[in-house]
Amino acid sequence: MQRLATACEAIAGTTKKLLKTGIVADYLKLRTTDEAAVSAVFLSGRAFPAWEETTLQMGGQSLWRIVADVSGKDEAELAAAYRRHGDLGSVAGELLAERAGRGLNVLEVEQIFRQIAAARGAEAKTTIVRDLIARAMPLEAKYIIKIMTGDLRIGLKESLVEESIARAYGGTLAEVQRANMLGGDIGEALRLASDGRLAAAEMRMFHPLGFMLASPIESAEEGLSYFADPAVEDKYDGIRAQAHVAGGEVKFFSRTRDEVTESFPELPDALAGLAQDAILDGEIVAWDPAGRARPFSALQQRLGRKKVNDKMLHEIPVAFLVFDVLYAGGELVMDRPLRERARILDDLLAERKVIHHRDAESRSKTGQGKLAFEDQDAAQGGVAAVRIIRAPVFRATSPEELEELFSAAQERGNEGLMIKDLDSAYTPGKRGKSWLKMKRELATLDVVVTAVEYGHGKRIGVLSDYTFAVWDTDLGTNKERLVNIGKAYSGLTDAEIAEMTQWFLDHTLEDQGFRRVVEPKIVLEVAFNNMMQSDRHESGYALRFPRIVRLRPDKSAEEADTIERAREIYENQHQ
Repeated sequence: MQRLATACEAIAGTTKKLLKTGIVADYLKLRTTDEAAVSAVFLSGRAFPAWEETTLQMGGQSLWRIVADVSGKDEAELAAAYRRHGDLGSVAGELLAERAGRGLNVLEVEQIFRQIAAARGAEAKTTIVRDLIARAMPLEAKYIIKIMTGDLRIGLKESLVEESIARAYGGTLAEVQRANMLGGDIGEALRLASDGRLAAAEMRMFHPLGFMLASPIESAEEGLSYFADPAVEDKYDGIRAQAHVAGGEVKFFSRTRDEVTESFPELPDALAGLAQDAILDGEIVAWDPAGRARPFSALQQRLGRKKVNDKMLHEIPVAFLVFDVLYAGGELVMDRPLRERARILDDLLAERKVIHHRDAESRSKTGQGKLAFEDQDAAQGGVAAVRIIRAPVFRATSPEELEELFSAAQERGNEGLMIKDLDSAYTPGKRGKSWLKMKRELATLDVVVTAVEYGHGKRIGVLSDYTFAVWDTDLGTNKERLVNIGKAYSGLTDAEIAEMTQWFLDHTLEDQGFRRVVEPKIVLEVAFNNMMQSDRHESGYALRFPRIVRLRPDKSAEEADTIERAREIYENQHQ
């Protein structure tokens, strides 16, 4: 583990991509295959392979107390160190430097991580973690905590680890990337590369793949400037979801790759009858039996629930609007053009005999279609039948037609339009110009909460004032960091504030009395009237009249907006 930590220090000390991959490749080649495989997972910022549902369930506050206990430092010394580093792992590396542990092997650390994950109760977990940190050398402890919090901060993304594997063991980068994507295990991809068997990688069902992302556009003219004759769909106000169907089993995953099946127990049965194993991409929306999507606020009542009673199933029915297929009939189809994937999807859903809009172009451009629920209350104990719906697809060849479709989508209560290149492949995790999203509303940003404060008046005793940030790249180190851009306290319900207060108390990194620095994991969508240049925040910008639109549990912190997006909004205001 000391060698891995030393390699991490060297990686953090350079901004050069080739040098970073060279350091990782050299380190991997000097380890056994087992050590290298575990190290690849750790270097990707994870304690366990991506496909596993295993989690450590150790909050920042618990780790903070453990570092204080093992180091023998008081709260003031820890807080001062945190202000210097902004990272608990680095705090541990500094404050534990006066004592020497026995040292650990990466395989031991991986085994102990599994013991922590398997332990039941905070006390049992804390005992194991405390022993782990006490045994570790200071530099090892630094990176063990960084791995546990999922935040290495050494300028090393998983894509660079993939490059390093190709460099160390042979095979092309594309082969390594494909093996990692199919299996969701970069350690297993390394093993295949080491054996010269990358082509043998197989699809692991119920491991969510990355989602293809869309780039925002400002006008209908821009929407037709990248490609002609696009496919056009409504942009729904729900949650993006990936459905995996295999052997009669069905699971749904959010954009954060968390399983959300329990929140929508009626959906699996509706897809279980597909004739082929498949992975589908779509949107889960609250659904009006009259045939249209309801606002996100309705769906929000279903999110995060492990038990959904019959009353809620009846009052807030949902639909899964499917718009793409990634895998079907034993074959990955992501590399095929969208027009071909659309045909595969049409045939797949037609075999299932779901509500299906095969020929959207022949339908009215102003109608979403009468997608009414059948009356199956008696058969389902008073619960309305669920729908799997092929998302309607339109075509537009002029800005005027696109504007007409946009107005119709908003009249249906949807957010706007998705504009897609029919010749495009499905590229997971990438935000290019093949998919575009067209919305017109008050400017919004997806931001990460970095600090919280206690409220006033009726909100005394709850953490209701949120400081939030966007991503920036430090020019000196080429590392991504969060820079604060604003603060908001309005927009959430009392129930949401109470729930988030408990989360922030459990995930506090630094207790400053009235204010707490928290783990940067909660994403909010915030709206504002306009953006101003300001030295009040590290970002150099401030938001005028910011307010919270909603929590975004479907997004990870890494998916929050960047300073470039903020700058773009600012510049567009002054055109």
